Amino acid sequence: MPTTSTSHPQAPPKPTWDPRDPVRPLLRPTIRIRLTLLYGGMFLIAGILLLSIIYLFTAQALGDSAAQLPFRIVKGEVLPTTSWCVLPNTGTGEQFNDAVSVCLRHQSDLALDDLLRRSLFALLGLSIIAFAFGYAMAGRVLSPLGRITRTARQVAGSDLSRRIELDGPDDELKELADTFDEMLDRLERAFTAQQRFVANASHELRTPLAINRTLLEVHLSDPGAPVELQQLGKTLLATNERSEQLVEGLLLLARSDNQIIERKPVDLAEVASRGVDQVHAEAEAKGVEIRGEREPAVVQGNGVLLERIALNLLQNAVRYNVAEGGWVEVTTATEHGQAVLVVSNTGPVVPAYEIDNLFEPFRRLRQERTGSDKGVGLGLSIARSVARAHGGRIIAEPREGGGLVMRVTLPI
Repeated sequence: MPTTSTSHPQAPPKPTWDPRDPVRPLLRPTIRIRLTLLYGGMFLIAGILLLSIIYLFTAQALGDSAAQLPFRIVKGEVLPTTSWCVLPNTGTGEQFNDAVSVCLRHQSDLALDDLLRRSLFALLGLSIIAFAFGYAMAGRVLSPLGRITRTARQVAGSDLSRRIELDGPDDELKELADTFDEMLDRLERAFTAQQRFVANASHELRTPLAINRTLLEVHLSDPGAPVELQQLGKTLLATNERSEQLVEGLLLLARSDNQIIERKPVDLAEVASRGVDQVHAEAEAKGVEIRGEREPAVVQGNGVLLERIALNLLQNAVRYNVAEGGWVEVTTATEHGQAVLVVSNTGPVVPAYEIDNLFEPFRRLRQERTGSDKGVGLGLSIARSVARAHGGRIIAEPREGGGLVMRVTLPI
């Protein structure tokens, strides 16, 4: 029996325009139309002015030529009025006409030269006026871009509450400003959510670790506890302490990724000295000498976070040093309008291609993850984040013979 084929209706083609975009008028006052009208109008006005000036100069030149003929006819005699017009007293009529033509042609050349000279001066004056007017009008048209740039610079300083709120015609610049404001709204909501998360995580993660530490310390203080239990308690206490350091490092890293809003004068020499005092005992235990001259270098920033930079760099320099005869040199100074903190140390040879990996979280030299007793692998990451939050940077370079040279530069 015959079979009937059923044909499915084809789906309508998808629109090529975004239905979320509002319908805009055909003759929108766009930047392109405004600039076209502006430049076209300026060209038209300049052309009219130049044509009018040339017309006036031409009329004046023709009038002067007619008023100052190169010869006069007095009582039937032709008398030259200029030294360059020479008319023959005798000769045929044709010779006389040729001499008159030469005089008139010479006078016409003089009039044209004068007209050209005046026209060039007029063109120069109009060019100066056109450039000045064009510069002023271009600044007026592009002034919203300056406002957008200033707002973006303020936002880069971690002031996410700023908005452009550009008024004026509905052109490309206003559309750009509105899009930028919408992006800032989303960024502000995201950063606010991140701050709430950091605050909640700070409480939720610290509290159980603090309770564990307290319970372990109480059990370890019992003199009647078995030796095996005390050994296990010490191991668990060290593990708990390591977890607390990891949590503190992660929270500090999350907080230091933002710009510092409240800034106070901080001397890097004092910050470095406090860091040296904190690692002095560990350096003596490892036989590492700490030296270096520290000159005053005052910056605007957060003293606690800047001290964290110095402490992390010093701990890293002391812990990753040679077994005997090691040293760490700490210097501070002001160079080219910037405060500089330099921490150099002896240690193992560091390949140049592994320098960038040292600043990644949980990364160490020739180790991808943590697993040693030298730290949690966040020291250099925190130092770099704090330096960036203060508008500075940190650069690591391999030292000849082994070790590293850490250079922190901060704006004064």
